[in-house]
This record gives sequence, structure tokens and C-alpha cells, in this order.
Amino acid sequence: MARRLLAGITLAFCLLAQGTAIAAQEHRQPAWIELSQEQKQILAPVSGQWDAMPALQRQRLLGVVKHYPKMKPDEQQRFQKRLKPWSSLTPDERAQARKKYEKLKQLSPEKRLEIQKKWQEYQQLPEEKKAQLRRGKKSPTPVVAPAPAPLVPQAPNPEPVTSETSAPAIQGPAADTTQPAAN
Repeated sequence: MARRLLAGITLAFCLLAQGTAIAAQEHRQPAWIELSQEQKQILAPVSGQWDAMPALQRQRLLGVVKHYPKMKPDEQQRFQKRLKPWSSLTPDERAQARKKYEKLKQLSPEKRLEIQKKWQEYQQLPEEKKAQLRRGKKSPTPVVAPAPAPLVPQAPNPEPVTSETSAPAIQGPAADTTQPAAN
């Protein structure tokens, strides 16, 4: 009886150890030299960074690589163009970008279209202007000196009352001359 119990416990530990080893292999992502030629070609912009990347980031990129052949040529080109800058972001910067993307997805279609138009306008700007905006500086506006303010506030000049002009009418109950005064 004790032998069966010992054999069962040993078998359980062996299965557990084997399962842990398999799970560890699943989470381990291949090194650059282990990638196929097709994967290396697609991921070429990050070849120098690949082995230093976190496993999760490599896993995500390999997921994109699986779908890469099915992408339209313009999507493939966009992926290639954005791959290197995205990979060079810190994990915090990537998390921040993901949050902004989620917020953008929650906006109304009209608001997203407005933001897209502004982004396209920004893309058309010269690099110098883009750099100014990134630094938080507004574009230089023409310098126009404001009109000097008067030192002492002046009241409007009252027009003198002459025989040709009448004095302003008094408003209120005293001005009503059509009603006889009550005694």
C-alpha cells in the first residue's frame, strides 16, 4: 500500500515537472537566430533589438508576422514603417500609447474624423514647425504693438444743451405728465 502511494506521488511530481517545463517552453520566445528567413525579413527593422525585447513583445510581433502575408501591401508598408519607432518605446510609453488609442476608439466618428484631419494637417507641416509644436511653442505671430491704454479713464464728453437740442427725457414715474397728480 505504501509503495502504491509513493509511486502515485512520484508520478504526480513527474507530471507536474513535465507540465512546468512545457509551460516554460511556451512562454520562451525564439532568439533572432532561431527565426525563419521570412520572419527575419519582416522583422528586419528590429533585428538589433530582438534578443533584448521582453518575451511578451516578441510574442505579439510574431503574432503579427503570422498575419503579415494576408495584409494588403499598404498595411504591410505601414507595419514596416511603424515597427522600429514602436519597438524603441519604453514599456511605459507603449502603455500610454495604448491608453490613448483606447480613448480614441471611444470617441464619436465625427470627433475621430476631426482628429484625423488635424493629424493630416500636422503631417503636411515642415519639420521645423513640427519641432516647434513638439516643444510646446506656438508658431511665431506677427508682433503688433497694442494701442496704449489711457492713463486716466475718461468719461464721454457730454454734449452741451442748447436751444436747438433738448435735454434728455427723465425716465420713471416723475416723467409721466399725462396723468394728473393724485392729491
